[in-house]
Amino acid sequence: MSVRLDLLRHGETELGGGLRGSLDDALTPKGWEQMRAGVARQGPWDRLISSPLQRCVRFAEALGASLSLAVEIERDLRELHFGAWEGRSAAALMETDADDLGRFWADPYGFTPPDGEPVAQFAERVLGAVSRLQQRYAGQRLLLIGHGGVMKVLLAQARGLPREQLLQIEAAHGALFALQVAADGGLREVP
Repeated sequence: MSVRLDLLRHGETELGGGLRGSLDDALTPKGWEQMRAGVARQGPWDRLISSPLQRCVRFAEALGASLSLAVEIERDLRELHFGAWEGRSAAALMETDADDLGRFWADPYGFTPPDGEPVAQFAERVLGAVSRLQQRYAGQRLLLIGHGGVMKVLLAQARGLPREQLLQIEAAHGALFALQVAADGGLREVP
């Protein structure tokens, strides 16, 4: 039996822009509004699943309270750790690390930011978490509140994209996408 997995990206954060990764900054008022707009007139969900980072979990807790749903924290749905690039913008990196940034954008699986998490390991932990959710909650509809990188990995898999196109997937703040997760772990994007 499959699982319907709705994916909500967190909204704008206080420290804004750049590669947030494992940095744990809070949402701005605009970020809260982006997420509220993303889930407006959506659902109903059987369960809420969240990354442990506050830009996700604080909204998940507020939404859960309003819907009388508990929030399950899934550590493996944290964002990619960008190592030395954490908190830096692409513009700033172009000034200091242009060649390496170009390699990362061209093949994120083939180049890892200095002291960062390899994208292959990141994808493995994200897909592992989704597989566990599918096994635990077969037949249910889940809202996963997470990060752009998590969404890109799942959407790339669902769309059958080559790994070099991972970073070309758009996932704006507060964006909502839906996937069907089959019993065999296959992912399919749904309207």
